[in-house]
Amino acid sequence: MSTARAAGYRLLGGRLDYLLHLRPAEWPIMAAHTAVGYLLAVGVSGAARAELWEPALLGIGLWVICLNGGTLALNSAFDRDEGDVAYLRRPPPPPRYLAAFSLGLMATGQLLAFALPTGFRLAYAVCFALSILYSVPPARLKSVAGADWLINMWGFGTLTPYAAWAATGIPLDPAGALVLLAFCPLFAALYPLTQIYQLEEDSRRGDRTLACVLGVRRSLDAAIAAGLLAFVVFGVAGARAGWPRSGDGIWRWPVLLLALAAWAAVLIPWRARHAGMTDAGHQRGMYLALGAWGVTDLAVVLAWGS
Repeated sequence: MSTARAAGYRLLGGRLDYLLHLRPAEWPIMAAHTAVGYLLAVGVSGAARAELWEPALLGIGLWVICLNGGTLALNSAFDRDEGDVAYLRRPPPPPRYLAAFSLGLMATGQLLAFALPTGFRLAYAVCFALSILYSVPPARLKSVAGADWLINMWGFGTLTPYAAWAATGIPLDPAGALVLLAFCPLFAALYPLTQIYQLEEDSRRGDRTLACVLGVRRSLDAAIAAGLLAFVVFGVAGARAGWPRSGDGIWRWPVLLLALAAWAAVLIPWRARHAGMTDAGHQRGMYLALGAWGVTDLAVVLAWGS
């Protein structure tokens, strides 16, 4: 047990298990991706306008802690993982009331969402329903290859940044809609990478996840194809936004290419070496891919928000 976790148990006792299954280590990453939608809506120069960031801050908090944290805890309640999961090493056994706690947290977020514009409330409600369908039997779409992929690519990929945009009340423009849409295939690239190192445990539990059905090689092939599609859509969004091909503003294209290069630097070597990699190696690959995702978020904000 780590020193920090031991201190948490001394302070909170068994209640710490509930917090750990919310996976707070993911919250900064999730908050950053959600905030991309806010920065796209208002622009970097308008980000400090209190009348815009105050509702966005509430929306990001509800989305990250109540919805996403609750979703992860609900998933843990039914998965009962013994090995490492994303953002939680050596997970403790799920406490008795974890499912009820996570549903209550998500429902609280839905009620508080009524303080925000309609677009945010609807996005929250859609993802709330998808979270239940994803984790809870008898539906448990997590165990249905393809369904798990679709839920995550739309929920995390597109609806997450859209939620922060919607919280501002600013209408979605065509170029912005294309940028948010591009995050759908981008998360389609990331999602199977989060499952590869858990193949053995998922198979033992009987969950036919996307990575279980495809296998390691084809999961990496799917990730590469989806990533390329995402950057094609980003490119179309840049053209729709009127990015120039010369002169002022041309720097936006190299910024986008830098993000593409970050993904290539992760996926191409991974694909080449996958046959000899251990589960720990695949797990490191997943975290490198998360780094490429962060580079992409930053590139998108600089390119469209400046």
